[in-house]
Amino acid sequence: MERTAMGELLAWKERGHRKPLLMFGARQVGKSYLLEQFAKENYENYALLNLESDPRIAQAFEGSLEPRNVISNLGQVLGWPLDVKGMLYVFDEVQVSNRALVALKYFQESGFPHPVIAAGSLLGVAVNQKDYSLPVGKVETMILHPMTFDEFMVATGHGLMMEGIREAYAEGRAYQLHDQAMDLYRAYLLVGGMPEAVSEYARSGDAREAARVHRDILSLYLADMAKYAPNPTDVARARDVWNSVPGQLAKENHKFQYKKVRSGGRASQYEGAISWLLSAGLVTKCMRVSSGQVPLRLQEDVSAFKIYANDVGLLSTMSGVPASALFDARGRSLLDAGGLTENYVIQQMVARGIDPHYWTSEGRAEVDLVVEDGSAKAIPVEIKSTENVRSKSLKVYRQRYDPERAIRVSARNFGPGEVESVPLYAAGCLADDLKARREGMGG
Repeated sequence: MERTAMGELLAWKERGHRKPLLMFGARQVGKSYLLEQFAKENYENYALLNLESDPRIAQAFEGSLEPRNVISNLGQVLGWPLDVKGMLYVFDEVQVSNRALVALKYFQESGFPHPVIAAGSLLGVAVNQKDYSLPVGKVETMILHPMTFDEFMVATGHGLMMEGIREAYAEGRAYQLHDQAMDLYRAYLLVGGMPEAVSEYARSGDAREAARVHRDILSLYLADMAKYAPNPTDVARARDVWNSVPGQLAKENHKFQYKKVRSGGRASQYEGAISWLLSAGLVTKCMRVSSGQVPLRLQEDVSAFKIYANDVGLLSTMSGVPASALFDARGRSLLDAGGLTENYVIQQMVARGIDPHYWTSEGRAEVDLVVEDGSAKAIPVEIKSTENVRSKSLKVYRQRYDPERAIRVSARNFGPGEVESVPLYAAGCLADDLKARREGMGG
């Protein structure tokens, strides 16, 4: 399956002064598959070394961390020479060994001539533990997210349609296959972006097969919590927070509430659990801002935030949305729920490196998403799951901050006006546009 991240890997390969690459990402987002594909397509010689599946590899880092010594040890362990011209070294699940993580520093400082990539599913958890040390400044970092809707479209044979959607966005005109695109958007709500789930759906056309994959992934996530959370209390709290996400987003007000995790729940009890889930890449935190002035991080209210799942397909399965929801109006009302829709849009933004925030005004108005695009004021983005787009909140925000753009993402087709209309299936186009504007302005 084609991944946009392949372009980032190729850009890293071509850089003259290349540091070791450290790839973060939750379990099952496709890191190992992507790195193997990258190695096969771009290197004659490569070594894929998984520290979790083969404990001997981690043991090779127990002696001197001088790169030649490490490579010699690995060759002896595996029984074949690794010091080969043009060799790419990929250390997968590197969080298993703190010494392997530290070794990246020496690979960079010694001028080691071979390209080195390290990846890990729980790297964020590992580097936040006191006995782990991230080689800051000695590595480049990259985060791999679940597949975006754009990647889903290509994987399911709708790449040409995605090109048409991008053209319609760029030209600001209605997209002629709007209804079909909305059907595919709803399919993505069920399937999500976990590569195995997408592959099963592309093969069978049955969202129930994707849900089966989701259940396996969810079981793996719970097992990771039991294995890697610091103590039994933290395990229980991480599970409670994770299991509460569907309910949090099913409320009319999607602000995270500790009492919805457990009756009488308090911040002091669950802050650590939320941090663990964030570090593991299982959730995204969307902070409330009290102003539309930039930079938004200076306007954050640390006591008010929303929590979204890392993948909308997993969220649909956790919420119990049936695959039949695609095929009848009553079922579609479940897919048109605001929580799923918000999670989807946030997921497309985060995959492009856009930091999400939301805005409220004295409890009287709320804008679902506020983002920076490099302009002097933040851009409000209202998210609507249906074609009913009547809302006063965006008007309140515009009157107060006078942003250069105001955008509404909804089930409606593209349309011009004071508030730009962007259909839900084009949320990725909007995210790409916002990112390009920000980078073009040096933001």
